[in-house]
Amino acid sequence: MSGFRELRSQSVVLRQTNIDTDQIIPARFLSTTERAGLGRNAFNDWRWQADGSPNPAFPFNQPENAGRSVLLAGRNFGCGSSREHAPWALTDLGLRAIVSSEIADIFRNNSLKNGLLPVVLAEADVQTLMERPDDELVVDVAARELRAPDGRVYPFPLDAFAQTCLIEGVDEMGYLLARQADIEHYEETRHAR
Repeated sequence: MSGFRELRSQSVVLRQTNIDTDQIIPARFLSTTERAGLGRNAFNDWRWQADGSPNPAFPFNQPENAGRSVLLAGRNFGCGSSREHAPWALTDLGLRAIVSSEIADIFRNNSLKNGLLPVVLAEADVQTLMERPDDELVVDVAARELRAPDGRVYPFPLDAFAQTCLIEGVDEMGYLLARQADIEHYEETRHAR
């Protein structure tokens, strides 16, 4: 997982609401604990036709959306069952940020633990951004804001610990391990008392 302070990207738009974790990564692909390769199965039932060929109408199969790392999604993204494979699949697909007016709590927490930034904005703001997917957006983790090229700034909530982990590119365990020397020093001085 690599950290980032700022992300610049055009966006992919999925207007559907109530996109659940089984639509993000169907249960039949959950038998692995490997993150690599799960992007191929992200949105599997929408991306691929019955014969295995790409569905040309699905946004992630459209050439103009290749390499984009921001997803603008309809309300209630990531609802359904808890599955860490969902953010794994999305990051393996190349996404770094999901922008929606509502992101399910469990999905949001799983995303933050896996380097995927959930950005919650007002519904009207999401709809405005969806009208201009070719605009390069700036997602500023350090400032906790999304900036559009027209000068609009959209602040978003992000707790300080999640912000630090995203910037440093670590999960909770990685955060602790990076501070091992400080922890050992504390333990030594505490036991000396």
